[in-house]
Amino acid sequence: MSAATLVEACCDSVQTARAAEQFGAGRVELCGPGDGGTTPSLGLIVRCRDELTIPLHVMIRPHTNSFLYDEDDVDVMCNDIVAAKSLGVNGVVLGPLYRNNTIDTRQLAEFVALARPMKVTFHRAFDRTPDALEALEQLLRLDVDYILTSGHGRTALDGTSMLQSLQARAGDALVVLAGGNVRAENVTRIVDQSQVREVHARATDPTIVRDVVHALATR
Repeated sequence: MSAATLVEACCDSVQTARAAEQFGAGRVELCGPGDGGTTPSLGLIVRCRDELTIPLHVMIRPHTNSFLYDEDDVDVMCNDIVAAKSLGVNGVVLGPLYRNNTIDTRQLAEFVALARPMKVTFHRAFDRTPDALEALEQLLRLDVDYILTSGHGRTALDGTSMLQSLQARAGDALVVLAGGNVRAENVTRIVDQSQVREVHARATDPTIVRDVVHALATR
């Protein structure tokens, strides 16, 4: 794999996380059950932390109903962020929105401040925002570290033009992490066309990560 391209693996178990690292993933995003993932259990976080040598980022998402969070949700999320930090993970992954799908900057600012010094990723709720470049500006102002996005496309390959625009604007201030049906057969086109330096692949089947890593290594 090119030294300039990191593969983040989305994992939901100790076994898939361990396999993803063995297959060459450079980071694990750990999720609990549910469509799009929820906050994993403390036991799962601890076991993955102990088993992995690569960075571990943890999803902070109390439910899969929406990306709107009420006072109870925010309290749960804040406690989960504190717990993740106390366990020594490297980052958290979250994405609060308003009803109009713009970024809830008030909630996000609270989460970012609480998470430090961990890294913060804004997940694919970003792809629901009405204006990707304006949303990027908000995330830059709040010092978010990563955006996981398909570039507002149905897949990352469909969104390469917007991914390239986001990456060009972000420069070195923020990592644009291309995600959305990243596979061995399309990953080189995604990277070449968008100029992103990192991609995100689902590792519920770890062979997907294996094949993506191999494709990048032999491009």
